[in-house]
Amino acid sequence: MKTTLKTLVLSGAVIAVAGAGVLYSGVISVAADEPHSRAIEALLEFTRERSIAVRAGEIKVPSLDDEALIRSGAGNYHAMCIGCHLAPEMNATELSESLYPAPPNLAKQGTGGDPGATFWVIKHGIKATGMPAWGKSMGDEYIWGMVAFIEQMPQLDGPQYRSLVAASDGHQHGGGESDMHDHSGQHSSPAAAQTPASAEGDHHGTLDHHRPATPEADVHHHPDGSRHVH
Repeated sequence: MKTTLKTLVLSGAVIAVAGAGVLYSGVISVAADEPHSRAIEALLEFTRERSIAVRAGEIKVPSLDDEALIRSGAGNYHAMCIGCHLAPEMNATELSESLYPAPPNLAKQGTGGDPGATFWVIKHGIKATGMPAWGKSMGDEYIWGMVAFIEQMPQLDGPQYRSLVAASDGHQHGGGESDMHDHSGQHSSPAAAQTPASAEGDHHGTLDHHRPATPEADVHHHPDGSRHVH
């Protein structure tokens, strides 16, 4: 018995030292443009999904069919989320294509049939993914509005999406609003056409209450010859 315990302790110590050596060596890449191995990616995905499911399991989901709630969510989603999670008939953006893990296209996925989990993710965020914890500055009722809108979004086309955004009260948190939260003007991918949902008339007209008109002269040029305006 003592021999077995000694063997287990020694084996554990060797594994710990070897693991520490691997970490200290820097051989593990943290670059966002170098994906994990399939095994590590599967492990992280399983851990994430189980963590969310356990914590969201007790959330009581309110009625999400209220039109006012959906309109409220449309304005906040347009201001805060489309740079990563896109909108109906919208092309990928530089941000959505550059993040790893890649943010889900909620215009197609919606809540995935689990509005409670969607609420939890919006409120608490997810570590090391780029998903913020919006609950730090956003009341639950506004988060539920976003959930209600996200659940409807896969059934919307571009004009219907823009109509709901135009009918909303725009960007609102119930306290803690900031220009820093408005991501509706995220850059489009250089190879992608500008989406109808992010057209100039939408962002710098009636829908964007925070941002001044963009100077025409402030143009960023890419090495491939494409460009976008800041």
